[in-house]
Amino acid sequence: MRCVVINEGNLEVQERETPNPGPYDVIVAVRGAGINAADLMQRDGHYPAPEGWPADVPGMELAGVVSAVGERVHEPLLGRRVCAIVGGGAQSTHCRVPSEHLLFVPDHVSWDQAGGFPEAFTTANDALVTQGNLSAGERVLISGSTGGVGIAAVQIAHALGAHVIAVTRTSEHHEALRECGADETVTLDQVGEVGRVDVVLELVGAAHLSVAQGLLNPFARVVVIGISGGGSRVDVDLRQFMGSRSTLTGSTLRSRSRQEKSEVADRVSQTLIPRWRTGEVRVPVARSFALEEVAEAYEYFAQPGKFGKVVLRIDE
Repeated sequence: MRCVVINEGNLEVQERETPNPGPYDVIVAVRGAGINAADLMQRDGHYPAPEGWPADVPGMELAGVVSAVGERVHEPLLGRRVCAIVGGGAQSTHCRVPSEHLLFVPDHVSWDQAGGFPEAFTTANDALVTQGNLSAGERVLISGSTGGVGIAAVQIAHALGAHVIAVTRTSEHHEALRECGADETVTLDQVGEVGRVDVVLELVGAAHLSVAQGLLNPFARVVVIGISGGGSRVDVDLRQFMGSRSTLTGSTLRSRSRQEKSEVADRVSQTLIPRWRTGEVRVPVARSFALEEVAEAYEYFAQPGKFGKVVLRIDE
């Protein structure tokens, strides 16, 4: 197989032996693999893959066709269009995936779009629904809303019937965010003017949360899932949280156990895949790159001003 390899902070495409599936695993012939901030961190030596996953082959989400199945996989998966989150190794022509983590890709969805679905929508759904307990009629403030997770969160919150306030660095993509379901769009310097909220989905960090913590309704929930250049340290006014009886929590997916990820995938399969199939949710793609253009793709991903996912196209 061909795969992206991290070599002393540089990205190379190398030939490696195609993996074999474990008893309960499948091998996916990858057609699209999304790039995420964690991939840049891993390239730079700051975010190692969990034990059991390739240490030097990045990539946490993929889409493709099941090309081989383990001996104890009894569901008819061979040849199915699937996508999944993985602990690493997605940026390759073939990747081993636990069979219970697979999500089925609708027929009308392109591989570019499918390759950008699992990490963004799984992360957003887990943060908003499982951690944030967002419900219809509540007001949710979403920072960093033009990235993959932010756009997914806007759509999920809209589908749940929440009032969605999307926060961006500039107003460039406000119209596109409203098309995705945002009720209000504001820039970072306008956050203090939006009124009280019930849920804050934090993707920026200190630059946003330092203001957002003053907007909490009683029993509000703040879920931190990213810092995207906004700073990892913030002065928290404990009186705000005590007075509003709010909660502050954080969440990541990569380090969770196989069973935990299976439960997360099942929730996405039950609630989001039907909406994906009907077009109620979608995956905007800012740009896609060939596997051999991976270094250029990472540099593009690192630049501000994008709307949507950056995806590696992987040929058969």
